[in-house]
Amino acid sequence: MRNLLKLEEAGIFLLTIYLFNALDFSWWWFPTLLLVPDIGMTGYLINPRIGALLYNLFHHRLVAAGVAFYGLAIENENWVLAGIMLFAHISLDRIMGYGLKFNDSFRHTHLGEIGKTENK
Repeated sequence: MRNLLKLEEAGIFLLTIYLFNALDFSWWWFPTLLLVPDIGMTGYLINPRIGALLYNLFHHRLVAAGVAFYGLAIENENWVLAGIMLFAHISLDRIMGYGLKFNDSFRHTHLGEIGKTENK
């Protein structure tokens, strides 16, 4: 099942590349903006609850869809680009096993625990 989910995410990532190509931006923007949503991790400098809130804000597909739809509604390519890049980043993260965070720990995600666990 995990491989099937990763394949699904890869398909979404490829779709974002196609959609990006339909916009009028230079290709260097794609890799440059791809990791920007990780700014949400800065909340973990405060505490896990704030970290999870900010991280999930930048990694939730409903937020990405809202940003993209807003851009389409106001006919602004910059907002559409932001939505596409959010989708691209989210898919890349999910391929690597990073999911939405719970409030207790960065490692505790909706996809399971990430990172190495201690042997007890």
